Amino acid sequence: MPATSKAQQKAAGAALAAKRGEQPKSKLKGASKEMEKSMSEGQLEDFASTKRRGLPNRKD
Repeated sequence: MPATSKAQQKAAGAALAAKRGEQPKSKLKGASKEMEKSMSEGQLEDFASTKRRGLPNRKD
């Protein structure tokens, strides 16, 4: 499932880094914190790997 906005893609990338241990979980805020708790590594990978070109900045 691809991300629907640049903000969602960026949050998924931050959550994925925390889940893999590349970034401390304490640095997560908002959506990325919730994504890290509720999504699997595979799901986060799908969201984070979405190409940003053509995506809106924020989902309306």
